[in-house]
Amino acid sequence: MSSAFTLHPQILKDSIGIGDLPLSHVRLMNDSTHPWLLLMPKRADVSEIIDLDDADRVQLMAEIAQVCQVLKALTGCDKLNVASLGNLVPQLHVHVIARFRGDAAWPKPVWGQLPAVAYSMDAATNLISQLRTKLSIS
Repeated sequence: MSSAFTLHPQILKDSIGIGDLPLSHVRLMNDSTHPWLLLMPKRADVSEIIDLDDADRVQLMAEIAQVCQVLKALTGCDKLNVASLGNLVPQLHVHVIARFRGDAAWPKPVWGQLPAVAYSMDAATNLISQLRTKLSIS
């Protein structure tokens, strides 16, 4: 018997909740240097995409595409980076990061390039509101 779905403490520390899609919980990384979302399938004890059943894998890909479309539309980014690493946080989570040719980390990955700069409360509230509307999350 597997345990109930919970979020890894590091994800809770580093991000702000947005809401739930049919499969995934969606969060905003609290780093205003890059618009950056996380999707965590609401399944217990899952660390790899291959740990999901066929239906959940299909749903996760659909949700990644949906989040990518919304993030690109809201930011006008030049590139979307999508990754599932899990080297430090073993819980399955997918990063969707809006990248711009002029951003401070370009063209390198965002990890370890710059210290995180937390969103102001107003900026976070505004972005989360837009994301909830576009993703149809209440």
